[in-house]
Amino acid sequence: MLDIKRIPLPALIGIVLTALFVLAAIFAPWIAPHGNGEIVGDVWEPMSAAHLLGTDNLGRDLLSRMIYGARITLFIAVLATALSFSLGAILGFSAAVFGGWFDTLLSRLVDLLMSIPTLIMGLVVLSVLPTNLVTLILVMGILDSTRVYRLSRAVAVDINVMDYVEAAKLRGEGSGWIIFREILPN
Repeated sequence: MLDIKRIPLPALIGIVLTALFVLAAIFAPWIAPHGNGEIVGDVWEPMSAAHLLGTDNLGRDLLSRMIYGARITLFIAVLATALSFSLGAILGFSAAVFGGWFDTLLSRLVDLLMSIPTLIMGLVVLSVLPTNLVTLILVMGILDSTRVYRLSRAVAVDINVMDYVEAAKLRGEGSGWIIFREILPN
């Protein structure tokens, strides 16, 4: 059973705030005082009892827009993180197992991507490509997968020389088997 007393205070605060953020995103239609695009007041109204964070340039309630915006933010963050971890891990494991020119080529490509600051690279790519959610998720996922690639490749190189992996190679197992059945679980 989870003992809450053993969780460090900063971690507990982070867990509670993240849980509140997720709950606010899930229950946005019931929590938000107004609809997402509903014009409820004059433009640029200051904070008041009716509008806790004021209104924007069209008269929409900012608190309601922030609560509804959490849904899109969580959607993008979860998908970009899943893409970066799956892409980085699969490419890192593949580079460690295949080695040779494939490993060298992927490692140099990752070095190239990591040499450019992520924010600047993302802004440049998004200014050239069409701006939609799919493009944003792909750009964030690919740019963040470089760090996952490095870590997974380093771990997989160490595991790749273990006896049980060598035994799988001697049994004639394919690269997919070695990656997903021998390296990934360990």
